[in-house]
Amino acid sequence: MDAKANKTRYTDEELEEFRQVIEQKLNQANEQLNFYLEQIGELAENPDAKIKGLDDGTGVAESERLYTMAARQRKHIQHLENALLRIKNKVYGICRETGQLISKERLMAVPHATLSIKAKQGRKPGKS
Repeated sequence: MDAKANKTRYTDEELEEFRQVIEQKLNQANEQLNFYLEQIGELAENPDAKIKGLDDGTGVAESERLYTMAARQRKHIQHLENALLRIKNKVYGICRETGQLISKERLMAVPHATLSIKAKQGRKPGKS
């Protein structure tokens, strides 16, 4: 019988490998968030300096775009932090719908995933 079929969780060594990947992605996400926040701050302090020659509507649109990107980045950071908690609790990589292990390949590509590919494909569009 295949050992992987009976596996109910990832080993501590595998969890450590995932933790390192997630922490690297978390650092990158925080750097990106800080960049967005700096841009927002510069626009707030001196809206004319950064967008010379653009009308007010374009400046507002750029500001809104930066706020949206910062909000998305915060959400991504929260997902990564939640994944670190799952690692700490040794429940990382278990599909929340099927209870089976999510493939290592999927977790390396999307380390905050909580659904296996099979469970994700079985969901209605618009749900996460």
